[in-house]
Amino acid sequence: MIADAILVLAGYLLGSIPFGLVLPWLVRHEDVRTRGSGNVGASNVWRVYGRSLGIAVALLDVAKGFVPAALGLWLGGDWVGVLAGAAAMVGHARPVYLRFSKGGKMVATAGGVALALAPLAALGCAVVWLVVFGAARFASLASIAAALALPFLSFAFGASWPIVVFMSLAALGVLALHRQNIRRLLAGTEPRFSRAPAARTD
Repeated sequence: MIADAILVLAGYLLGSIPFGLVLPWLVRHEDVRTRGSGNVGASNVWRVYGRSLGIAVALLDVAKGFVPAALGLWLGGDWVGVLAGAAAMVGHARPVYLRFSKGGKMVATAGGVALALAPLAALGCAVVWLVVFGAARFASLASIAAALALPFLSFAFGASWPIVVFMSLAALGVLALHRQNIRRLLAGTEPRFSRAPAARTD
């Protein structure tokens, strides 16, 4: 139990590392929170600084979800994997290193957790994201579609019920963090994805 609790805490601390803030600071000596949408997620980094930094941040955000969830699954089973992955996602959204201020929107980190707990479902969601983004050029819409698909694909590919329930809650969390995007999509005011620092699309 103590080892499990330590792993969950470690998941939160790892998830709290704001790679979207750290990498631009190291490479460009700039605070991404003052650029673009002000978000520290990979989408804003990509828009402001380009593909190379955006992909690097996205991969690191995926990794910080994957590692604690995979370790939890391996060392303690489904429940520990779920809790460690959930902790990483909470850390990404409300990082302790930023004094619990607004972090990212959990999409990449949730993808990493899903990759550890339900890999086929995660790959299916990646396909959904790419198809929707390629067709519509809205990163937010692609993220919302992938989140909606996650619990259904997890169930379809035979994930255990704790994982399916977690994926459902994770999807709701991602949707909640995209509520402003949903309003703009419905109003027709959500800008399409482009590398434009002044655009607010996150």
